[in-house]
Amino acid sequence: MKVLNLIGRQIEIFDNDISSHENDLYEIIKKSSFLVIGGAGSIGQAVTKEIFKRNPLKLHVVDISENNMVELVRDLRSSYGYIDGDFQTFALDIGSIEYDAFINSDGKYDYVLNLSALKHVRSEKDPFTLMRMIDVNIFNTEKTLEQSIKKGTKKYFCVSTDKAANPVNMMGASKRIMEMYLMRKSQEIKISTARFANVAFSDGSLLHGFNQRIIKKQPIVAPNDIKRYFVTPKESGELCLMSCIFGENRDVFFPKLSQSLHLITFADIATKYLAELGYEAYPCKTEQEARDNVDSLIKQKKWPCLFTISDTTGEKDFEEFFTDSEVLDMERFENLGVIKNKASFDKSKLDVFSERIAKMKSNKSWNKEEIVDLFNFMIPNFEHKETGKYLDSKM
Repeated sequence: MKVLNLIGRQIEIFDNDISSHENDLYEIIKKSSFLVIGGAGSIGQAVTKEIFKRNPLKLHVVDISENNMVELVRDLRSSYGYIDGDFQTFALDIGSIEYDAFINSDGKYDYVLNLSALKHVRSEKDPFTLMRMIDVNIFNTEKTLEQSIKKGTKKYFCVSTDKAANPVNMMGASKRIMEMYLMRKSQEIKISTARFANVAFSDGSLLHGFNQRIIKKQPIVAPNDIKRYFVTPKESGELCLMSCIFGENRDVFFPKLSQSLHLITFADIATKYLAELGYEAYPCKTEQEARDNVDSLIKQKKWPCLFTISDTTGEKDFEEFFTDSEVLDMERFENLGVIKNKASFDKSKLDVFSERIAKMKSNKSWNKEEIVDLFNFMIPNFEHKETGKYLDSKM
């Protein structure tokens, strides 16, 4: 099944930029060493494949998921075979002592790419998972940045999110704060990052959930009022690689909006997806109606669907890749825009944030309200949208 068709496109948006820079990409990658952190997630796998197929000198991949790492290796071997360089994978938690020992044992890389993240709005529903999100998205980034500086890494890339621009949820806000920490360290190491749209059918995404519901013969549920921009997994890898290799210090890459990159609702994608499989989307009024009629509807080549208005916490009504105050370079690439940043950060605020989070963890006691207050301190225009309802309370 062609993902492009489902997200309403005919062409891959970065083809021209990649082809015009292919020679430089290949020459740089074949003589360079890479560490990909979070390399077995959907975006991490896409980035790893883009590096692997250009025959790097060294490519080490770290991820907490042993199972996803197995699939990554099988995918690489089945798609490209083998490379001459040093390719190894390590099933490690980057917040662990074992990871620190791994870095101490060698840790010399030209490029470090950090793709690890807690990316779901649902991760803010309780204070404990929210604290882990802060650790993964902010403090593990700071740690791996410091390790890269000590080891003489040439460039550090870290993925951000479109939701960091004027954030309304804690996930987006955590990435915005992460960008502040990046700016501080950019005085010691060259960094770049990327903000991009939803990655179609990435692990854990709603579209990936469509696959699971169909395999399990269960109803499909999707919001019909939320519109999003989508890129394919391959495009997400290309965007990250271009930023890593060609981004200047503090650059943030993003996909330019064009006729080929446009907004589409999840309900529209679900309808197209089912049509590709030979089913008609059958609208139901309640969850119970959808569950009760699965077998009879599927026999009629119809699929029970519940398309509703979104009412969960942290959903942004629209997507944006940059704010009005950010300086843009829209000329360098055909379909890639670049946000140009100065080393702008408030050291005292970053210190307060680190100290207060450390105190919470030391006391082994905190609540969501005090973390939200701390985020408001860091981002004065942060408009956290709390509805009291999360995805765990829905089908």
